[in-house]
Amino acid sequence: MWFDPKCPWAWNTSRWLLEVERVRDVTVRFHVLSLWLLNQGREGLEEWYERWLRDTLGPVRVLIAAEQKYGTEILRDLYTAFGNRIHHERQPIGPDLYTGALAELGLATELAGAAEVADHDEALRRSHHAGLDPVGEDLGTPAIHVPGPDGRPNAFFGPVVSPVPRGEAAGRLWDGVLLVSGTPGFFELKRGRTEGPRVD
Repeated sequence: MWFDPKCPWAWNTSRWLLEVERVRDVTVRFHVLSLWLLNQGREGLEEWYERWLRDTLGPVRVLIAAEQKYGTEILRDLYTAFGNRIHHERQPIGPDLYTGALAELGLATELAGAAEVADHDEALRRSHHAGLDPVGEDLGTPAIHVPGPDGRPNAFFGPVVSPVPRGEAAGRLWDGVLLVSGTPGFFELKRGRTEGPRVD
């Protein structure tokens, strides 16, 4: 799964996937993408969304810096540490959030400084494009890849879900997502959102 840590919909999808791990033979690997990068230079964005995007670059830079130092496996727990602070504790995005999340996992807190520099931006772009290029059409987070029958990734955006399905309900959703996304020629299933995300 590719995520931007500020996105509440991606957070719900990530918590759903961790539930899926409990009831299906699935191992989730987390990767970083950037909504800031996705929307860079775009015209016509709604004003509220432009404001919302302003503090999204720092967190993904810190996550990428940690991944480069400790390996991709660290993103699983570091995303959880970021997400709990952002989505549950409503902590402002900034240095205190970064250092708190890093310290919680015993990681080098000086990595928080990566938020303010471009040192890891090329690695961020590679991760971002690895997640989104196979999905296509400028879709965002969450993006999920599963192995396809021909060896290429079966890549898709979503699911966007609230609240998070638990237990066997999570497994059934996974089964359905695999079924529709693995159907040749299947492209889209969507309905209007009637409420905002209830994060778990």
